[in-house]
Amino acid sequence: MAFISGPATAEAPVKLGILTDMSSLYADNGGEGSIIAAEMAVEDSGNTVLGRSIQIVAADHQNKVDVGSAITRRWLENENVEVIVDVPNSAVALAVQGITRERKKIFLATGAATSRLTGDECSNTGIHWTYDTYALAHGATKAISQLGTKTWFFLSADYSLGSQLELESRKVIESTGGRILGAVKHPLGTTDLSSFLLQAQASNADVIALADAGGDFINAVKQAHEFGILGSQRFAGLIVFIADVHNLGLQSAQGLLLSSAFYWDMTDEARAWSKRFIARTHKVPTMIHAGTYGAVMHFLKAAGAAGTLDGPAVAAKMREMPVNDLMTKGGKIRRDGRLVRDMYLFQVKSPEESKYAFDYYKLLATIPKGEAFRPMDEGGCPLVQN
Repeated sequence: MAFISGPATAEAPVKLGILTDMSSLYADNGGEGSIIAAEMAVEDSGNTVLGRSIQIVAADHQNKVDVGSAITRRWLENENVEVIVDVPNSAVALAVQGITRERKKIFLATGAATSRLTGDECSNTGIHWTYDTYALAHGATKAISQLGTKTWFFLSADYSLGSQLELESRKVIESTGGRILGAVKHPLGTTDLSSFLLQAQASNADVIALADAGGDFINAVKQAHEFGILGSQRFAGLIVFIADVHNLGLQSAQGLLLSSAFYWDMTDEARAWSKRFIARTHKVPTMIHAGTYGAVMHFLKAAGAAGTLDGPAVAAKMREMPVNDLMTKGGKIRRDGRLVRDMYLFQVKSPEESKYAFDYYKLLATIPKGEAFRPMDEGGCPLVQN
């Protein structure tokens, strides 16, 4: 599908590619909402950049590396796409990062989580925008450990995202004197998690940490509720989106601790933008949607300031310019491509605490940007080492 914004000009339009999940477990977190968020950014930028109109093209990567890679190569080599945005699947995102690095094109990873994007797989033209496994795992795991939790069991998705979330969380648990009683990995997109949940229950761990996302996370919480596990053991979501909480309902999700880069009801600016988004989609915006809006805005500003669409030149200008938008204030893009900003610790409200539509979170703590993300010299990024 394609969406065209702005008036026609003599030159060909500047193409932005939204590569996302349209039909599977991340569709509510990214999907159509990411396309709408990008459209809003284009409109708010005046519909043009460098005197040219802007065209948004979109595709479904189907959570398959080969599909995502083929789309990326076609866009860059044959269809003159200048920047690729979103990609909510860590394995696909790593492949996209490799291709865009090779082609010297911009990749704005607003939906992917793996911290390898700013580690060993970092790119001169890759910007990891919204969140990552380090920030999410450290935020949630530290907070729960401070509540007196001593024992943990991991239920993780069997691909890059799950492995990274579990690895980062294990480091925090071990550093705080906690114990990990066991771990099990489940296939991506599996519908029956009963055997994995029963193993977690049998461990008698204080906390069952869910290192999965989207539909996998929702299925795990729903099935845990059906089996009666939620009443005796706490569940911690290491990567939770507000769309997940909405789909679960507060009755099932109440009390869950999670970290996030954005909540629609935190500030007047966030509320105003979110109301526009909700009016167009009838859905509450996730941090991926807000991140996509901010990343596209920043790219267009930087391209205008640089006076070119050359990937390395625009990426350098993006790093040079501070990031200030509805979810980030005084943000800075580091040499490794990581956008550093504050992160937040939330607890899901009970049904009784919620007073209006999408009133789901209460803020427990702000994690300052200097603490929220992995120190740049610890990631193994060749750009930093060199």
